[in-house]
Formats: sequence, structure tokens, C-alpha cells
Amino acid sequence: MKKSIFKSVIGGVLGAALIAASPAVRAAKPLDEISAAVEKPPVVQLAILLDTSGSMEGLIEQAKGQLWKIVNEFISARQNGKVPEVHVALFEYGKSTLPASEGYIRMIQPLSTDLDKISEELFALKTNGGDEYCGWVIQEAVNRLPWSNSPEVYRAIFIAGNEPFTQGKVSYAEACKAAVAKGIIVNTIHCGGSVEGIRTKWKDGALVADGKFMNIDQHQAVVHFEAPQDAEITRLSTELNNTYLAFGANAEESLVRQNAQDANAASLAPQGAAVNRALVKASSNYRNSSWDLVDAVKEKKVKLEELKKDELPKELQKLNTKEREAYIQKKAEERAQLQTKINDLNKQRSMFVADKMKNAVSTNTLDAAIVTVVREQAAKRNYKFE
Repeated sequence: MKKSIFKSVIGGVLGAALIAASPAVRAAKPLDEISAAVEKPPVVQLAILLDTSGSMEGLIEQAKGQLWKIVNEFISARQNGKVPEVHVALFEYGKSTLPASEGYIRMIQPLSTDLDKISEELFALKTNGGDEYCGWVIQEAVNRLPWSNSPEVYRAIFIAGNEPFTQGKVSYAEACKAAVAKGIIVNTIHCGGSVEGIRTKWKDGALVADGKFMNIDQHQAVVHFEAPQDAEITRLSTELNNTYLAFGANAEESLVRQNAQDANAASLAPQGAAVNRALVKASSNYRNSSWDLVDAVKEKKVKLEELKKDELPKELQKLNTKEREAYIQKKAEERAQLQTKINDLNKQRSMFVADKMKNAVSTNTLDAAIVTVVREQAAKRNYKFE
């Protein structure tokens, strides 16, 4: 259950993050102009702490599917007119197979913009019985992650589980106070009844850390309305993969991961995961400059002329520098055009879904809880949502 919660939280966070990202550039520009135009964006930092001690596959599935939906929440966000760059970290805690000396805690992924890697890790999570130390894992997240000290950065921890918040040798109150001292909000998500969450101190933990206490039903189905545009959006998402030019030592692995996460999202069709992932891929928060030449050149992370021949994609190895630049620009243009098509379709889709939602019954699921909290808290950091 706790693992499920965590995944939901992550999904929510990621969704929020991606939505904050703006749509792709609509008009193609020369690579040197694109690179020169890159400005340092505002930053959002989110850490998801998931209890994986119990057998809660239903909630896990909910979280897997909603990762992209919640990341998408930030696509429409702006701080001082700029879209944010979302960094997400992932921890699991409470699994008996993790070292007891380390509090049954594992940092799965540090703060990162690699959403495919986070999705991959979510789908790989397994539950196992153990002891759940909420205070300890919060302390680990506060101390081990490179949190920004800027007052403009939205920094938040989302911790999910259902056992008492008081377990373990580390005081949850002290850990939450340490978070507040660094400007980090701690939001608690109790998988169960509100009264039980209050009794077991989940609400108190949130209050100490200026956060929100939420309780969700891990067994409730996530609401998704299939829209006429969904099939074309997911088709274009697959076509987007052809615009990626993998380079470096991890080139093949990264391409495989990208396609695998498409397949994972498609496997959760009832939750609309494939569509939500497509929207993320059409936003500026789907960043892959560590392995994709189009993103790397745009963000000035590499100098094309300095790459060795065997580090380049095969289609570029026989070309000279100018020809390589032209090829990369062509792929950048193709990507921008596909992303524009997806975003245009999503405008139509949003109107369709909004109309359906008028008569929908409200849900007590993780994505619904996270979206509301993220918008409210980010607004206090001068974020505006369209």
C-alpha cells in the first residue's frame, strides 16, 4: 500500500512538474540561436518518499499511472513569465530487505530531471514487510539532497504510508523542523482514514513542516475520460522518439529506456497514462541532454566538434561538422513540429475532458490530492497557473 502511495505521490509530483514546463518551441531556429536563447529557468525541487513495507499493489499501480499526470501539472505554470525546471528525487523506506542499520531506507534517485529513469524505478519497485521510520527517511531526504537555498524555489517533500508516523529513533518533529529551516515543505499522505491518520500523527507531521495532510483511498479507481484526440496524441508520442539522437556510452540504454517507459505507460491504459506521458514528452520538462544530442546542443551541454566519432550516433559518424549540425537542426525542427501538434490536440482534449468532469464524482486518489496541494504551495513562490 505504501509503495503504491509513493508512486502516486511521485506521479503527482512529476505531473505537476511537467505541467509547469512550457510547450516546445513552435518555430524552428538555427542551433546557435537556440543555444544562445537558453536562459536559466526557475526551479522546482520535489522529493517523494514511498513506504514499500506492505503489499499494496493497487496503490502502486495507481502511482505508476499518475506519475505523468501530476508532472503535467506544471506545464501551465510560470514564475516571472518563465516555465520551471522540475527536479524529482525518489526514496523508498520500510522494506525489510534494506539494511536495518540504515533505517530500512534507500535513496533510489537523487534530484534529477531524468523522468524516464524515475518511471523505470517506479515500475521496478517491490514491496516487502518491515519497519517504517518516517522521521528517519525525512531526515535522510533533508540532509542528502542538494536543496537550493533560493527563496524563489518551490521545495517540497511528499511522504506516503499508513503506519504510525512516530516509529523509529529519529523524531519526526525534529526532522520536520530541520526541513522547515531549509525552506522545505513536508506534505504527508496517509493511505487510510482521516481519523486514523490524525491519531497516528501524520497530520501533526505536516503541521510541523508547514505542509498539508492528505488521506487517500488506495483502492479507488483513478478517473480518466478517453477523448477523441487520445489515439493521435499517443501515436505522435511514439513518432517523437525518432527525433532523438542518442550519443555517448549510455546511448543504446537510454533509447531502450525511453521506449520501455512508453510501453509501461501504455500498459496502464485505464488510467490514461500513455496520454499523460505524451503530454510530458511534448513539454520543455522532458529533458534528456545527458544522452540526446538535440537537447544537449540546445542546452549547450556539449560541443559537437569535440565529440569522438564513436560517441556519435551512427547516422552522424560519416558526416562532417556542418552536415552534423544540419542533421541535428532537422531533428530539432521535426520534434518541435510534433510537440506543437500534440499540444494543439491537447487544447481540444482539455475542453472535452473539462465538459465530462462537470458531472464526474470527485475522487480520493493520490493525483487529485497532489495537484491541489502543488498549485496552492507553488503559488506562494510566485507561480501562476494558466
